[in-house]
Amino acid sequence: MTVETRPAVSIRALGATDVAAIVRLDALHTGLPKPDYWRRVVRAFVEPSGQQVHVGLVAESEGEVAGFVLADVRAFEFGSEPCGWILEIGVEPRVARQGVASLLLAEAGRRLRARGVTTARTMVRRNDVPMLTFFRTNGFAGGPYVQLELSLSDPDARDGGNGKPDA
Repeated sequence: MTVETRPAVSIRALGATDVAAIVRLDALHTGLPKPDYWRRVVRAFVEPSGQQVHVGLVAESEGEVAGFVLADVRAFEFGSEPCGWILEIGVEPRVARQGVASLLLAEAGRRLRARGVTTARTMVRRNDVPMLTFFRTNGFAGGPYVQLELSLSDPDARDGGNGKPDA
């Protein structure tokens, strides 16, 4: 009989020294390393300016970064009450499906609640079944808003191709 063991995981605040690990984890999932992007993002979370609420967390297992989550609070877009947004979550493949992402998400939720936030939102590609399943398993459901999109790659898309805006 095989006994499944979960890795010992500790959760801590995101730090400036975590950039390389996040670049690596993101590249494992997206296939594209983006060091400049992640340096900017991590800096915004580690050195926030203004009143913006940021929650940046890292999961460590066996002394290495095993995952991360980034969340912030946004208020009043489209008539919405202030709410938390889960912007990014990533986990090392060697610890996937072992609860690391759920631990990160739960701790992000606790920290958002401590700041008075009562709702958390995120966006997931509709065909990303594993990610949809993850969020649904962790209590997320369809919300009151529908995300709409307009392609801006075709300058004539909105004007019927005649160079004049539709009225």
